[in-house]
Amino acid sequence: MRTPLSKDTQLCISLSGRPSNIGTRFHNYLYDVLGLDFIYKAFTTTDIAAAIGGVRALGIRGCSVSMPFKQDVIELVDEVEQSARAIHAVNTIVNDDGRLTASNTDYLAVQRLIAEHGLQPTQSVLLRGSGGMANAVAAAFRDNGFEHGTVIARNRETGQALAQRLGYEYASDVGTRTADVLVNITPIGMAGGAEENDLAFEEGIIAEALTVFDVVAMPSETPLITAARAAGTAVITGAEVIALQAAEQFERYTGVRPSAEQIAAASAVSRA
Repeated sequence: MRTPLSKDTQLCISLSGRPSNIGTRFHNYLYDVLGLDFIYKAFTTTDIAAAIGGVRALGIRGCSVSMPFKQDVIELVDEVEQSARAIHAVNTIVNDDGRLTASNTDYLAVQRLIAEHGLQPTQSVLLRGSGGMANAVAAAFRDNGFEHGTVIARNRETGQALAQRLGYEYASDVGTRTADVLVNITPIGMAGGAEENDLAFEEGIIAEALTVFDVVAMPSETPLITAARAAGTAVITGAEVIALQAAEQFERYTGVRPSAEQIAAASAVSRA
């Protein structure tokens, strides 16, 4: 049962160009389950500096940051943790009595999943994508000691820049390349997208891999994940990423770490 709202109720928000219900459902579900005096609300803005000023001035406890604000907020906070410095992008701000600390829980979630799924730094990685999320995922692999990587991206400029920054190779298409770990960080397979029924990697390449990691969260069972399961290849789903990054945010905001079962339940509710 929800704790009654009062003057002491702590507010957490999200700032996004295109707000969704995912974070709102995830956090509010856990506040109810854990009996915490918090509430979470999604917002958008055309004045990010004023919005962050409001976070500071009004004592808003936590702020999730999505595109297109992930870089703009860096100069507006007091401290930037290594997780955000590593990729020059913020997705989480915590307010401690007016002092704003920024981090990137996408990066932290991927690092945790690499460890939980037993991926080894000696394994080769094929990363498809070069956008903002690709930056976080690829850096998490690099910073975990994965030295043998290739960035696949249609956008030559962003693809080459990402590969060069990480010390990885670059290619414009997958071709016949294989790797121990295949990572899709593009919209391929995303529900409602132009390529929702497509595979980011061909079936033969999937069958040769040890692990397939699809960052797409909607649906959690993408065509790539379905093909990997059919081939007997281990998988990491986008649903795991979005749940873990939200759980990292939740712990930073509240000081409480939900159980794995509670995180899974909140994730299911958020994507319903």
